[in-house]
Amino acid sequence: MITLEKLNFSYANTAPVFETFNWQVQRGERWALLGPSGCGKTTLLYILAGLRFPTSGELLIDGEKITRPRPHSGLILQEYGLLPWATVQENVELGLRVRGFYGADGIHAPRGETPVNFDVLPLLKDLRLDTLTDKYPSQISGGQRQRTAIARTLILNPDLLLMDEPFSSLDALTRADLQNLTLKLCDEKNLTLIMVTHAIEEAAIMGNKILLLGNPPNTEPLIIDNPNAEKEGYRDSQAYTELCQDLRQRMEKA
Repeated sequence: MITLEKLNFSYANTAPVFETFNWQVQRGERWALLGPSGCGKTTLLYILAGLRFPTSGELLIDGEKITRPRPHSGLILQEYGLLPWATVQENVELGLRVRGFYGADGIHAPRGETPVNFDVLPLLKDLRLDTLTDKYPSQISGGQRQRTAIARTLILNPDLLLMDEPFSSLDALTRADLQNLTLKLCDEKNLTLIMVTHAIEEAAIMGNKILLLGNPPNTEPLIIDNPNAEKEGYRDSQAYTELCQDLRQRMEKA
């Protein structure tokens, strides 16, 4: 699904963040991007989202070179990005209204997409937001705001879900609940997930593959397979504990 070919990226007057970097992601995989602050995790996510562009090299998604944000990609940010003057339901409907205004132009919505359906209530019910439709972001909890951001993205039927430390500001129980919910939704909708996190424990839960970045420039992807993440009860297993220890040691050496 995703191919990075000899990707180079640097900010103005700084050393390269990525240098001849190659990486592939297959459809339906779940990846966690892990590494120390400043290693390029969010930069890579924004390149995948079409919000930043390589200095050289190519990013291909489903064989298409990415030169702008892609209608089939969904991006969820750490700070939710909700409109404070809009209700939960209005926030969830926002992308649908944009698509309805522009039509299936291949930029704001995929070409040939069927007419916009504004029935968001089934998804709100799935995300336990159906009793909060008339509430404003300031009236709901952080976990509820993040579920609203997830609903606003999923209602557009993406095939690629990009998440930038979406649960970092939440308490431990709410964070675990939203991690489990995200994994469930990815399985149900066959979403490809790429999630930036600075938390080793979260990477070990969310990614069946983990891309570990080091101090720039990143030249070779360090990939850790995590097939046990698919198994029920993995969070409480010895394998999970051992993987977290291994990741911590690798990060210390990065």
